[in-house]
Amino acid sequence: MPKQKSHSSTKKRFWLTATGKVKRAHGGKNHKAETKNRKRKRNLRKVTLVSTTQESTVKSMIPYKH
Repeated sequence: MPKQKSHSSTKKRFWLTATGKVKRAHGGKNHKAETKNRKRKRNLRKVTLVSTTQESTVKSMIPYKH
């Protein structure tokens, strides 16, 4: 059976925690940042977890990332 291909943009955008959850960065930090307040931009810097409904989809796109 041939190896499964990884999705290139998914490799760059997501990473896994030790417990197997998927982490991601927030979007919306760059464009029109002057209209967003300081607190909102600061909170967008933090990472968050992918929702459980999307987690299996993302994991299937990065099968060899651990």
